Amino acid sequence: MTELTQNSTPSQPTQRGLSLGSIVLIIGVLLVIIVFGLQLASQNLSQPTAGPAPLFEMTTYDGGTFRLADTRGSVVVLNFWASWCPPCRVEAPDLQRLSQTYAERGVQFVGVTYLDTEEDARAFIAEFGLTYTNGLDAGSRISDLYSIQAVPETFVIDQQGNIAYFFAGPINVDQLVATLDRLTGGGS
Repeated sequence: MTELTQNSTPSQPTQRGLSLGSIVLIIGVLLVIIVFGLQLASQNLSQPTAGPAPLFEMTTYDGGTFRLADTRGSVVVLNFWASWCPPCRVEAPDLQRLSQTYAERGVQFVGVTYLDTEEDARAFIAEFGLTYTNGLDAGSRISDLYSIQAVPETFVIDQQGNIAYFFAGPINVDQLVATLDRLTGGGS
């Protein structure tokens, strides 16, 4: 049997490579970088705020077909909403009122439901007495064209089919009125 003297210590093996803790830390940092990178990339998919409005066609809740191309010559207020969206519920009465006020000037209000069910959307339309055109965005095709990120989002499209104004979030009634007055050449 070998005796150890008081001054001698057992030799420690030399570690090579990274410890488990270091590997976990590196993986965590890489995941954070990837998540931030994806978020930055998605922010680059911004909504169109100028230029030609993306054209689309949708089936309306009254069974008709709405084609944005058919509205050339008119101002269009295009509102993306959902029945489960609290700010959408707040702005719905204002949009209905303004749709009636500006109908005489040829302004068309159009609602597009976002990630909603037809049943819930129809209940919302009935609850708020919406009389302007509304339709379901089947498969999120229209929302993708407009890069919708959250609802509500509203686009004002001028008579030439160009986006004249964009509201991210609930509309500001005064800004919408000012925009519509500018585009239609008058006061409300």
